[in-house]
Amino acid sequence: MAASVILPDLATQVVVPVAAAIGIAFAVLQWVLVSKVKVTPERGSAGKDGASEALIEEEEGLNDHNVVLKCAEIQTAISEGATSFLYTEYKYAGAFMAFFAVLIFVFLGSIEGFSTKSQPCHYSVGKYCKPALANAVFSTIAFVLGAVTSLVSGFLGMKIATYANARTTLEARKGVGKAFIVAFRSGAVMGFLLAASGLFVLYLIINLFGLYYGDDWEGLFEAITGYGLGGSSMALFGRVGGGIYTKAADVGADLVGKVERNIPEDDPRNPAVIADNVGDNVGDIAGMGSDLFGSYAESSCAALVVASISSFGINHEFTPMMYPLLISSVGIIACLITTLFATDFFEVKAVDQIEPSLKKQLIISTAVMTIGIALVSWLGLPYTFTIFNFGAQKTVHNWQLFLCVSVGLWAGLVIGFITEYYTSNAYSPVQDVADSCRTGAATNVIFGLALGYKSVIIPIFAIAFSIFLSFSLAAMYGVAVAALGMLSTIATGLAIDAYGPISDNAGGIAEMAGMSHRIRERTDALDAAGNTTAAIGKGFAIGSAALVSLALFGAFVSRAGITSVDVLTPNVFIGLLVGAMLPYWFSAMTMKSVGSAALKMVEEVRRQFNTIPGLMEGTAKPDYATCVKISTDASIKEMIPPGALVMLTPLIVGTIFGVETLSGVLAGALVSGVQIAISASNTGGAWDNAKKYIEAGVSDHAKSLGPKGSDCHKAAVIGDTIGDPLKDTSGPSLNILIKLMAVESLVFAPFFATYGGILFKYI
Repeated sequence: MAASVILPDLATQVVVPVAAAIGIAFAVLQWVLVSKVKVTPERGSAGKDGASEALIEEEEGLNDHNVVLKCAEIQTAISEGATSFLYTEYKYAGAFMAFFAVLIFVFLGSIEGFSTKSQPCHYSVGKYCKPALANAVFSTIAFVLGAVTSLVSGFLGMKIATYANARTTLEARKGVGKAFIVAFRSGAVMGFLLAASGLFVLYLIINLFGLYYGDDWEGLFEAITGYGLGGSSMALFGRVGGGIYTKAADVGADLVGKVERNIPEDDPRNPAVIADNVGDNVGDIAGMGSDLFGSYAESSCAALVVASISSFGINHEFTPMMYPLLISSVGIIACLITTLFATDFFEVKAVDQIEPSLKKQLIISTAVMTIGIALVSWLGLPYTFTIFNFGAQKTVHNWQLFLCVSVGLWAGLVIGFITEYYTSNAYSPVQDVADSCRTGAATNVIFGLALGYKSVIIPIFAIAFSIFLSFSLAAMYGVAVAALGMLSTIATGLAIDAYGPISDNAGGIAEMAGMSHRIRERTDALDAAGNTTAAIGKGFAIGSAALVSLALFGAFVSRAGITSVDVLTPNVFIGLLVGAMLPYWFSAMTMKSVGSAALKMVEEVRRQFNTIPGLMEGTAKPDYATCVKISTDASIKEMIPPGALVMLTPLIVGTIFGVETLSGVLAGALVSGVQIAISASNTGGAWDNAKKYIEAGVSDHAKSLGPKGSDCHKAAVIGDTIGDPLKDTSGPSLNILIKLMAVESLVFAPFFATYGGILFKYI
């Protein structure tokens, strides 16, 4: 019998929902503070210090009511475009959700012929567990709850971002520090709301399902894996649909506007400019929110499934069982403390303090969280316990689990900073890419691709080291909690990530509203820092996806009753080859979708420039709505084939070829998907920042390559345009591919183990 735990069960029952409530309350507080910035003109509001402020900032248009009205008008157009797209996307996602929920119920319910009799437990020999029908019903409910939470997370994130973009622009008139705080607080609203709601819904499901399951923890936590599947399946549509939308608009706006017509980015004369700004919200905000929620849900589910068949589950020890949720609870508190450093303790006063301030967020949250993990591991775990390890029980100490979570947490930081090194224009890799533009677009493309491939090396070593250490210490449970460690600071990671598109939108609004050059410089500085942090966020998402996928893979192998995955058997090897090919097939689909949608967009933008008299002179308004419609229609139509590829592959392979071939497919997709995802994201990020490096013209080297409109700059814009679908569509969607196939295989594992492998049964 394992040693007792310091933290009583009742305290655990209180700590988790209280942490979630604190997270939601903090998000609401940040939102209230952001809402104090008004987007309606305030007349006669020069109070005690208002008059002096107006005198100092008169040149920045602080008292120009037309600017405020224009910003409000643009904000409304962006918000309406984003809302209308998400409603359309969610209709399709909702139809898919209903279809897949039925599929889960039918597949899992049919295992015992929809019998309501208790069945022998899969792991606990000699005991009886709840019927397969119950597992089917509860897995379906968990799937729907996960899907709905994922959609709501994405939608709320988009609403907050579109609420904050014009407010950031208006605050930029008072200085870069004020604008930074509005953008960062808005990102924090999304980060804390998502982290807290994900934790609370999972806690609620465990307790409500527990009323029926009682002592059958094996069945309870198997059913809960549906929550992760729901979260990730919706994230796939959000990422792919949003990614196609945003990049079709971006490529169209850039190619015709910047390269052909030589007008600035976000110029109001460009017909695709509203669609471009809408795209930032539906792809980078709504899609990313759903994606990271999916990762969080899956890593929690993977850890809980393995724990339920370890000593925690066998002896019904509630507090150690809830260890993954306790980590997330402490994570919310750690991120809350970290956020105060950016908004209250150290205020940003100058442009060169923006990026260091965001980087400090990552370092502080990681350091504070390390202390939090030590505390949870000491209070919430017995000193010794056993962890299920492919049929055997492995003895583990609480300090070993502390090391597993910490290695994941710090590996995330390493991946983040390596990503930053390869994508920020402050370092030599991006400067080399910018320099290669001297000889045209071709050399820029060659240098960018080489940079992406090279940037894979250290992150892969970091992931490999995390896996080796955590698996050696605590088997698959160690890998699952390492993934959770990487995601434990999700609130801060999301705040930093969401900050980027908000700043990008703020710059677009400043340009469209005709605000002064100085304000545009401030929003550009905010945006440049956001670009790098967005790349860091993608690095985190891909790294955690690799660990999550491996943990889910381990849980699937155990549940499907596979004793070992032998690469030398033909069934497994063919799966390995096909699995390694899937990320390429998926990337081809998403890249081509962006290309064909961008083609339509380019043609429409050209048509408007050629046929609307006075458009280039600024005397006529472009038809923004047609461009928004092109992006919406293309992304909705094009997101279905890649989604079907990912969702149907495990079902077809598992049913026809069996669990061994499916295990090969999962391993192959994981190994090749991670590499392509990292290189695609970093190549795209480097090209984008090489272009911004030339545009900013800060150093002598950058000045020698510029100015905007030069041949060098045009070559950089072409590189950036090629990189757009890589960094914002294919790259970020691949991490969902590897996680989603693994969690789907785990949910359907009982069915595959019973009926799978039809082909090999008759050969």
